Amino acid sequence: MSLVTLSRVRRSYGGVRALDDVSLTAPEAQVLALLGPSGSGKSTILRLIAGLEPVDAGEIRIGDEVMSSSARAVATEERRVGMVFQDYSLFPHLTAGANVAFGLNKLGRAERETTALKWLDRVGLKHRAGSYPHELSGGEQQRVALARALAPAPRAVLLDEPFSGLDPVLRAELRDATLATLMEARTTTLFVTHDAEDALQVADRLAIMKAGKLLQESAPRQAYDAPTSIDAAAALGPINVFEGRVEHGAMATPFGAIKAAHLPEGACARAAVRAEALRLIPGDGARVLSVRPHGAHDVVRIGSGGVVWRALAPPRSALGETVSVEIQPAGAFAFSVSS
Repeated sequence: MSLVTLSRVRRSYGGVRALDDVSLTAPEAQVLALLGPSGSGKSTILRLIAGLEPVDAGEIRIGDEVMSSSARAVATEERRVGMVFQDYSLFPHLTAGANVAFGLNKLGRAERETTALKWLDRVGLKHRAGSYPHELSGGEQQRVALARALAPAPRAVLLDEPFSGLDPVLRAELRDATLATLMEARTTTLFVTHDAEDALQVADRLAIMKAGKLLQESAPRQAYDAPTSIDAAAALGPINVFEGRVEHGAMATPFGAIKAAHLPEGACARAAVRAEALRLIPGDGARVLSVRPHGAHDVVRIGSGGVVWRALAPPRSALGETVSVEIQPAGAFAFSVSS
C-alpha cells in the first residue's frame, strides 16, 4: 500500500481538457472517493494512475516513485495497481478461481490456487471457485473482480463505478461488503462514483469533480457541512439556489434570511440551501404546491413570491396549505456570484 499523489495533472482529448491542473492525494490504506457527473474526469484519473494513458502535464506518484510525467511513464504491469472496471472484465473462459489466480503468475501453481481460494473466501465466494462468469450474478462477478484486484497485493486499487447497474438493496450490501474487505486488506483505494450516497458511505477522503476540475477535496463530513461552491454543495444532495445581495451581513430570500457575514456588504451573492435544512411549521408565508413520498420523509415543493423551493420534511404537510419556513443555518450557505 502507498500514498497516491497527483500534482497539477492535465489531460486533453482533441483539444478538450478532460483534466485541468488537478492535484489530489489518496491517503495510504484509506479510500479516496472521486465524485462527479459523467465527463467530470473521474475515470480519466484512474486510467492515468493505472498507466493506460499518458499525462499531458503534471506528475503522478505512488509512494515516492514517479509513475507518470511528461518525461516518464512506468509500464502498467510494473505499477502494481489493481483495477475493477464498471463491467468487471472477468475472463469468460476462466472459472472464478482461475480469474483470481490470473495475476499471480510469479507464484507456483499450488500457491496460486491457495491464494486465489483465500481471496474468494474473503469475499464470500470460495464455494463458487469452479463457476464461470456467466454462471455468476452481477454481485458475485463484482466480488470476484475485487478479489482478483486485491490478490496480487497491489500498492493501490482503483474501482470504477463498481456498483453501477445493481438494484438498490444489492448495491448497499455490496458497498458494505466491499468496504469491509478494503479495510481488512488496508489497501489504498480510489473509488469513482456519480452517486453521492456511495461516496459518503465509503470515503475517508472525498474529491468532488466537475468538467475536469477539482472543486473540493476534504473529509466527507466537511464537504457536506462546508462546501466551497454551489457546485460542490449540489454534488452531495438536492439544494435550492437563490441570488440576491448581502445586506447587514445576511442575504434575504422569500423563505427567510441566510447568514453571509463573510461576504462584502452589498455584494451580489448566491445562496445554496439543502432541502433537509428547511423546517416547515404551521403558519403562513409559503404555500405547499406538491407532496411526494421519499422514504421516511416527503419531498415538499413550497412557493413564495414566485420562487419555488424543495424541502425534505416529515410527512405531515398537505397540498395547498400554508406554512411558515425556518432555514436551519447548518444547511444554508452563501457564496459570491463568482463561486
